[in-house]
Amino acid sequence: MKPMYGFAAGCLVAAVSLSAAAGCGNTRSAEPVPTTSPGTGPVIQSYTERSSIRDGSGQTLLPLKPAVRSLGYRMEESQSGEVLIGYTDVMFRLKPGDTSAQSMGEPLTLPQPPERLEGIVYMTPESMSRLFRTVVGWDPKSGEIAIDTPTEGEGSSSPLPSGSPSGNAGGTSAGSDSGTIRIQSLSSSEADELVAYAKQFLGVPYHFGAEPYDVSHRFDCSSFTQHVFKKFGVSLPRLARDQDNRGTRVQRSDLKPGDLIFFTVPGRFESDAVPGHVGIYIGSGQFIHTWGDPGVQISKLDSGYWSNVVLHMQRVI
Repeated sequence: MKPMYGFAAGCLVAAVSLSAAAGCGNTRSAEPVPTTSPGTGPVIQSYTERSSIRDGSGQTLLPLKPAVRSLGYRMEESQSGEVLIGYTDVMFRLKPGDTSAQSMGEPLTLPQPPERLEGIVYMTPESMSRLFRTVVGWDPKSGEIAIDTPTEGEGSSSPLPSGSPSGNAGGTSAGSDSGTIRIQSLSSSEADELVAYAKQFLGVPYHFGAEPYDVSHRFDCSSFTQHVFKKFGVSLPRLARDQDNRGTRVQRSDLKPGDLIFFTVPGRFESDAVPGHVGIYIGSGQFIHTWGDPGVQISKLDSGYWSNVVLHMQRVI
């Protein structure tokens, strides 16, 4: 692990010295690349930052992108200038010049607004701490930044035991995006229809924080599941973390085509119970989802990388 730490830390320092927007690789450095050893990715809890500046009021500002990378996240900007941060799904949103932000899908007010200077987004350590729900410490003498392991936050919900209904299950009819949905069992033919519909999108490119498919012709993991289920009268929330609060838990032995499978983001939080990725079970030990290249794809559930980061399964229809 030490050689990996040293390489990644050095890469971060180099990125800061060259450009806060630069990556550590030659190609597709922003794409999440699963490995056979989940949890050993580039999650560096401290690094050296020598590009801090002070604003007109004397507050210390730190480049945001190296901090994002140190937590193992990716960061992109939308056409509207909104900054999107997360794993395969958007977890944090903010906009330079605005104290309003979102953390894990929940609105919050930052102590100080982010600032964009010469194309680089900066934040104070206090605002970073609030956004990432952890302590961001900075030593001005050494330039070292230490970031505690983020927590889920007070508003997050704990996972329920296998087979237990979620707190939001059963109540209102399918199609409501707020509140709950009614669980309706799919017949075998209907499940086949849902799977066939999902497969129509194989190869559609992945784009982090994608706009609706009708506009962007792209998906991220949760916009893909949202789009597929909308076809069948179920309105899912936009984020994987919120989709996780719909329906009822099912065990692996009870998994049926059309069930959602949620995956953890290993090592990013004190608890690995935060969903960071979602896919749809299609039968025969496989699920369909999207990330990186080649976009929408089919993966094995019981072997390889994804088998090691399964959080739980959920039935929403």
